[in-house]
Amino acid sequence: MQVTQTSSEGLKQEYKVVLPAGDLAAKLAAQLAEVQAKAQIKGFRPGKAPIGHLKKLYGKGIMSDVLQEAVNEANRKIVEENALRIAVEPKLDFPGGQDEVERALAAEGDFAFTVTFETLPKFDVGSLDDIALERPVAEVGDDDINAALKNLADRVQEFEARAEGAKAETGDKLTLDFTGKLDGVPFEGGTGGDVDIVLGSGTFIPGFEEQLVGAAAGEQRLVKVKFPEDYSAKHLAGKDAEFDVTVKVIEAPKPLEIGEELAKKYGFENFDAMKAAVKGNLEADLHKVSRDRLKRALLDTLDSRYSFDLPPTLVEQEFNNIWAQHEAESQRAGQPLAEEGKTEDETRAEFRKIAERRVRLGLVLAEIGQNAGVKVEDKDLTDALVERARMFPGQEKQVWDFYRNNEQALAQLRAPIYEERVVDHISKLIKITDKTVSKDELLKEEDEA
Repeated sequence: MQVTQTSSEGLKQEYKVVLPAGDLAAKLAAQLAEVQAKAQIKGFRPGKAPIGHLKKLYGKGIMSDVLQEAVNEANRKIVEENALRIAVEPKLDFPGGQDEVERALAAEGDFAFTVTFETLPKFDVGSLDDIALERPVAEVGDDDINAALKNLADRVQEFEARAEGAKAETGDKLTLDFTGKLDGVPFEGGTGGDVDIVLGSGTFIPGFEEQLVGAAAGEQRLVKVKFPEDYSAKHLAGKDAEFDVTVKVIEAPKPLEIGEELAKKYGFENFDAMKAAVKGNLEADLHKVSRDRLKRALLDTLDSRYSFDLPPTLVEQEFNNIWAQHEAESQRAGQPLAEEGKTEDETRAEFRKIAERRVRLGLVLAEIGQNAGVKVEDKDLTDALVERARMFPGQEKQVWDFYRNNEQALAQLRAPIYEERVVDHISKLIKITDKTVSKDELLKEEDEA
C-alpha cells in the first residue's frame, strides 16, 4: 500500500492511496482458498472445486469485500500514523472511475483512491480561573406559596349548578356552543360545542369572557373580539371577529378551603406538609432558572474567549438542523421562512452564525470535558431514558429498545447530559457571585433571554 499526502489546507487533509494489484490478488487468493476448503459445488468433490471456477462464481463478491476492508485499513493507518482527530466521516473519491474499479474487482490492476479527512481544530483551552460571573438568585416568599396553593386549588375546583335564571359571574364555569365568523363567514377552527370555560381564567381571546358576565342559561349573545396581533394562527392575527354564543349551563364554584381539605385532595398528610412541598418545588424552579442564566452567561463568555477554524461539514450539518426546525415551525404557524423585518437570505445568515456558535461551543466544552475526564454515568443515562419513556405512555418498552439498539440516538441523549456535567465542572473553577433579585425580575430576564 502506497500513501501520499496530496493536500493540507486548514482542517482538510487529503491523501492518495494506491493498493497494488499484486497485494489485492494475494488477498483474493487467500479468500478463495478458504472458500475452496468449505465449498460444496455440484460436480466436484467437497473441497476440490478448482480455484478458477470459484473465482468465476465468487471472485467479484469476495474482491468487493477485500477492497472495502483494504480501504478501511488504509484510512485507519493514515489516522493513526498522523494522529488525526477526525470531525466527520472521511470523503472518498475514485479518480480512475468505474473502469479502474472493475479492473480492481477482477484483480487485474492497481486500485487508487483519494481520501479527504476533515479534522478537529487544535486550540489551547488554558486556565479558566480568571472568569468571574454573576448568578441571579431569588427567594420564594409567602405570596409565591399562596399563589401556587391557589393555583392547585383551582385545578381541583368543583362546581355546582346555579339556580334557574341566575346570571353568570366571574369565576363561574359556563358550557357553551359558539360559531366564530370573519366578515360574516364562519372560519376554520372557530366552531365549538359543549365547551367549558371559567370566566376570568383568560383561556379565550381577550375580551371574550368579559362579555359573557351577566348572561343566563339558554341565552344567546353576540361576542365581538379582536384577535391579538401575535396570535398563533397568522390568518386570524389582528382580525376583528364575531362569535354567536349560546350559554347552555352556568355553574358556580363550590367553596374549597385552602388548608387541610386541599392537602387531603392532593394526598398530603397535612397542610404543613403540602406547603413545604410547594415551597420546595418553587425553590427548585427558581434554582433551575438561576442555573440557566449562569450557564448562558458562561457560554457567552466561552464563545467570545476562543477563536479557531471550524470544520465546515459540522457547521453545515448544524445549520441544516436549525433550518429544518425553522421550516417546520414556520409551516405549522403559517409564517414565511424569513423572520419579521428580514429577507430569507438575512435569516439564513443569522442562523448560520448560530450554527457556528453551537459548533464552537461544542468543541470547547468537549475539549474541557476530555481534559478533565468528565464522564456521563450510567445512572444519568438511565434517568434520562426513564424520563424519555414517560413521554410515551404505554410504549415504554419500545422506547427503551429503540435507544438500546440505536447508538446514534443514544449519543444524542447523552450529549446534553455531558454538556451539563462539563458546565458543573467549569462552575467549580470560576468565580461566581450570587446577586439577589426579585422573583419577577429573575423570570423576566429568563423570558427576554
